[in-house]
Amino acid sequence: MALADYTSELMATAQALAAPGKGILAVDESTKTIGKRLGSIGVENTEANRQAYRGMLFTTPGLEEFISGAILYEETLFQSHADGELMVDKLGKLGIIPGIKVDKGLRPLGGASAVETLCTGLDGLVERAADYYAQGARFAKWRAVFQITADGCPSELSVRENAWGLARYARSVQESGLVPIVEPEILMDGNHSIETTARIQEQVIQAVYHACFANRVLLEGTLLKPSMTVQGAECSEKADPAKVAAMTVRTLERSVPACVPGIVFLSGGLSEEAASIYLNHMNSIERKAKWNLGFSYGRALQHSCLEGWGGSNVEAGQKALIARAQANSEASRGRYVPGSQPSSDEQLFVAGYTY
Repeated sequence: MALADYTSELMATAQALAAPGKGILAVDESTKTIGKRLGSIGVENTEANRQAYRGMLFTTPGLEEFISGAILYEETLFQSHADGELMVDKLGKLGIIPGIKVDKGLRPLGGASAVETLCTGLDGLVERAADYYAQGARFAKWRAVFQITADGCPSELSVRENAWGLARYARSVQESGLVPIVEPEILMDGNHSIETTARIQEQVIQAVYHACFANRVLLEGTLLKPSMTVQGAECSEKADPAKVAAMTVRTLERSVPACVPGIVFLSGGLSEEAASIYLNHMNSIERKAKWNLGFSYGRALQHSCLEGWGGSNVEAGQKALIARAQANSEASRGRYVPGSQPSSDEQLFVAGYTY
């Protein structure tokens, strides 16, 4: 089949994922990364424990009120719950759309600075995406990473190559019926100002959409997953939430086509509470385009949940997950009252973070 055969479905799926008041739960940590998370609560990184943790997430009563989709790691897409039912069917019962991380990770970008990378996984992607579609996935995610440094990163080479990779990925998965989430992440590493982040983020996102146009990506059947426009983690001048929101919205208005149905932010190391507060401020600003501004958080939805679960306490884990999902649902409508839901204000930023 060709992209044209999926046009209506892709647009409908993208609209469903970008439903007002809902967001996407990112549960696509690699086996190594989820192992670090489990290790932080003293739980061994075994398939049975990964199954138990993710099964707890996907059977949370009422989660569908706040969550439209869940990004899975390949293991989880094909995995069964402890009761024998497929994980994707657990999500289906809640009306939550399953998605899949399709990239194969980062590698050094030849000819560029040592900190610059290229995302891999384009070879055979159309065929893999078709297998994921057959298993029940309806959207995909691919993460490109950019780091701001004093010596000129991201380079023109890095911006061009990663933008092209994101566009090729988007076109490839659309040909197999999956809505692509396009994720050009600007890392928080560094001491640069919020103004520097905004300038570079505009360049990156604009390059991504130029590449998408060149590859004839159906933009109405995509979502954008950017980082928020924030200063570097080591910058001494900290912008307040209102400035972060204003700079982020301005960056998007200068860079994102109006036909993209939704923008779902990554949390990128922000604390649970900050991720909600920043999103809430953004949705309190009048904006020129009508994209839905939502969330696609991993750590900022799971941090308290993981600690509450602790390896066995399903009720505490689900209660914490619902609290953060509801908080971010309210934030995506501009209605969140800071502190009104249990949350952690612990900084989740990790320098040099890898999945």
